Amino acid sequence: MLISDQKEISKYYRALIEKNSQYLGIFYAGVKTTGIFCISTCRARKPKLENVVFYTSAKELLQHGFRPCKICQPTQNAYEPPEEVKKALQLTEAKPMEKVKDYHLRQHGISPEKIRRWFKKNHGITFQAYQRMTRINKAFQELKNGKNVTSSAFESGYDSLSGFGYTFKNLVGKTPENSKDKNVILIQRITTPLGPMFVCATDEGICLLEFTDRRMLETEFSDLQKRLNAVILVGENEFIIQLKQELEEYFSGTRSAFSVKLHTPGTAFQNSVWGALQQIPYGETRSYQEQAEILNKPKAVRAVASANGHNRIAIVIPCHRVIGKDGKLVGYAGGLERKKWLLEFEKKNEEKH
Repeated sequence: MLISDQKEISKYYRALIEKNSQYLGIFYAGVKTTGIFCISTCRARKPKLENVVFYTSAKELLQHGFRPCKICQPTQNAYEPPEEVKKALQLTEAKPMEKVKDYHLRQHGISPEKIRRWFKKNHGITFQAYQRMTRINKAFQELKNGKNVTSSAFESGYDSLSGFGYTFKNLVGKTPENSKDKNVILIQRITTPLGPMFVCATDEGICLLEFTDRRMLETEFSDLQKRLNAVILVGENEFIIQLKQELEEYFSGTRSAFSVKLHTPGTAFQNSVWGALQQIPYGETRSYQEQAEILNKPKAVRAVASANGHNRIAIVIPCHRVIGKDGKLVGYAGGLERKKWLLEFEKKNEEKH
C-alpha cells in the first residue's frame, strides 16, 4: 500500500535518515530519480524527501518498476531481526527449557516492549508464546521418547502439572498422557531475496516451503497436520538446517539442484507430477501440456496444473518452471513477479552449471 499520510511520510523519512532498524519491514522507500528502493537501514546516500515514495511491501515497488538496492538488499534483509531480537533469541536458545522473563531481558539491556512488538508483527504471536511453543516442542519430544509427564512439566519451566497440561493441550490438541500417537511438524521462518518464507519438516524430510504471504497458507498447514496426524511447533532439525544452506547456495547462483530429503504426502498422481517437476532442468521451462505428455497423460493438462498448484515445496520442487502453452507466465502461488524473477535468475546463472 502506498503511504499518503503526511505524518507517516515524515516519520518514515526521519527513520530512513537515521537508519533506524526498528522500521525494518515496516516500510520500503522508493527513490523516483533512480528507480531503486531501500529499507530503513540502508547506508546509501539519502535522497531528498520530495523524491521518495513509501510503500508497505517490497512486492508493490517491484510491480511499479523499482529495483532492489544493491547496498541494503531490501527483499532479503528487511526481515532480518534487529540486534535486540537476536539477543533475546540467543537467551532462549542457551536454555531452551527455561522461561526468559521481562526482567531477564532488561538485565541484558533488551526492551521487552520492543521484543513483543517485533514478534507480534513478524510471527503473529508474542515472545512468551514463542517460548511456550519451543518448550512444549522439547517436552513433546521427550514424552514420545518415554519421559514421564511430571519430569517434562517441571523441566519445561512450569510450576504446576495443571499449567503444563493446559498449555500442552492447547498447542498439541491432546493431553500429555494421550499425545504419544501424534507426530511433530517443525516450523521455522527464514529470509530469502524474494521475501520471508516458512519451512516445515518432519522426521522424514522437508514437507513445506512457502512464502509467508501465500494465499491459503493456513489451509496448507491444516491439511498437513491432518494428513500426518501431526502438530506444528516451532523448532529445527537436520533437514531444515540442510535446506537453509542449500537455499543460500541456490540464491548465490552456485546451486542448481537440491539434495535435501523431502516428505510429500499426497496422491500417487500428485507425487508423479511433483517428481516430473524436479526433472525440469535448471534455467529451462515446460508447458503444462508438455508435463502431461511426459507423464503419458496428454489429456490430463488440467489435472497436471491442479497438482502443480498443490505443490507445498516451492523452489525445491520447481513449479515456477512451468509456463503456459503460449509462453506466458501463469499460475504461481508466490506471485507472478517472483516467478519471473526466479526464471530470469536461473537463466542468468545457467551457464555456471
